[in-house]
Amino acid sequence: MARSTVRPVVRLRSSAGTGVTYVTRKNRLNDPDRLVLRKYDPVAGRHVDFREDR
Repeated sequence: MARSTVRPVVRLRSSAGTGVTYVTRKNRLNDPDRLVLRKYDPVAGRHVDFREDR
């Protein structure tokens, strides 16, 4: 399956400042703004907001 510019790979960085990252893909047409997901941070030991890092 070919990569597309509509669904780029984005890196999500923890807002807790621990340096933990997740890698995911997003649909640029549906979510043109920066993506914010609430995910588990194993260093902080709790769920925190992960913001898209460019």
